Amino acid sequence: MDMKKLPRVAYGLLLLCLVAAPFLGAYPVFVMKLLCFALFAAAFNLLLGFAGLLSFGHAAFLGGSAYVAGHAMKVWGLTPELGLLAGLFAGAFLGWIFGMLAIRRQGIYFAMITLALAQMMFFIALQAKFTGGEDGLQGVPRGKLFGLIELGNDLTMYYVALVVVVLAFLLIVRTVHSPFGQVLKGIKENEPRAISLGYDVNRFKLTAFVISAALSGLAGSLKTLVLGFATLSDVHWSASGHVILMTLLGGLGTLSGPLVGAAVVVLLENKVGEFGGFLARLTTVDWFNTLGESVTMVTGLIFVVCVLTVRKGIMGEVIAFLSKFKR
Repeated sequence: MDMKKLPRVAYGLLLLCLVAAPFLGAYPVFVMKLLCFALFAAAFNLLLGFAGLLSFGHAAFLGGSAYVAGHAMKVWGLTPELGLLAGLFAGAFLGWIFGMLAIRRQGIYFAMITLALAQMMFFIALQAKFTGGEDGLQGVPRGKLFGLIELGNDLTMYYVALVVVVLAFLLIVRTVHSPFGQVLKGIKENEPRAISLGYDVNRFKLTAFVISAALSGLAGSLKTLVLGFATLSDVHWSASGHVILMTLLGGLGTLSGPLVGAAVVVLLENKVGEFGGFLARLTTVDWFNTLGESVTMVTGLIFVVCVLTVRKGIMGEVIAFLSKFKR
């Protein structure tokens, strides 16, 4: 097989698997949650992997848009597609504000500014009445798509979510392979040279930041539509840490890496308890039953092992091996 066609074949097979997943025993709501985090990681990777900007504040876009979309659909009675658009534009607006304040800084200063702004969003979500505070925004209805398609059925909702995520991912792919994406790569590799060539570096960075924030907002809005609620965990700083973990684990700067990283992290968070119970029955060691309560520790340990052994990330190492095999 032509090596150039291999990624398209792999993506095609992945799409077929996702289309058939509900009929192969997969729980639709769980797969939809995984898809939302995969989109979140892919949006973050557009900023870090291709523009070289490490943001610690992406939870603000995920959670802020989740609250906006949920409130719009629950209180204002907007249809699902309008609710998702509201979340998308809310993420873009927050991204523009954050970007205007942070984009002129670099490195750790940029990361700390985004973290500080995201923490402000967390306390706003904690105190505001429409968010529900510590109880979160509950009872968000799925409604009818375009007033016609009832989304109360999990299978229908699954395919709508799949279409949304696939279209958003195609937008990311198109952005990366466009002239705009090539300039972003140039800025990441050598910013002074990009400036000397006449590019308005800050404008390109801000545009990338807004696109990443908007798609992160779409992921948060879709998650609220699927699950029917938005909570403080969506806007907490740990959500920003999770997306960084997903991106690095899957492969920074690769299109497929965030998808794999998100799948690994979400599966770990949901299956560690079951695996611990299996080990406890197998070894008769009761301590393994507590693994479900130590998900963060287990995830962190696996991350450390991967950083030490698979420094390019899972897909980064796979792509490097295939390139070596091709040569």
